[in-house]
Amino acid sequence: MSRMLGMVFTAALMLFAATAQADDYSDTLTLFKNAHESGPMLKSAYAYAVFPTIGKGGLVVGGAYGKGRVYEKGAYIGDTSMTQLSVGFQAGGQGYSMLVLFQDKRALDEFTNGTFEFSADVSAVAITAAAGASAGTSGASAGASGGKNDAKTAGTWYKGMAVYTVVKGGAMYEAAVAGQKFKFTPKS
Repeated sequence: MSRMLGMVFTAALMLFAATAQADDYSDTLTLFKNAHESGPMLKSAYAYAVFPTIGKGGLVVGGAYGKGRVYEKGAYIGDTSMTQLSVGFQAGGQGYSMLVLFQDKRALDEFTNGTFEFSADVSAVAITAAAGASAGTSGASAGASGGKNDAKTAGTWYKGMAVYTVVKGGAMYEAAVAGQKFKFTPKS
């Protein structure tokens, strides 16, 4: 059983990781700029991290991974990666784009000071529509999307951060507890 879980998880991540190479950071950023709620918040944000594609898969035990870039006042300052491990009722795989907004320098410094973590994530996803929310010791988020072409998002600042996601494809059904860890590497 555990070998089968590993094979399902690996196949789902490979599928979504392959699509990440075809995506462009500026296209993903434009998608969030044009979304109803994230657009105005992005304009007022001090900094942001953008992930064109995060691949997620699981069957009871799951995980996710994606690479992104961090921008301060519109200037590229470094790279980031996100890994997630989840446990609970879940099956399938999906790809999604994510935007993490930082309201001020303090919030950005907290994120870029090594390894940062969001915890206690709960979401429900089906095909290209999603609704999700998370809350943890370091931040919280909420968002929804109708798909890549008509992205809608909703959320507010929490401890100087806000997170938005847009589902790109796949099907993922879950009621799971997950933790997201972010690693930052400054631009050389």
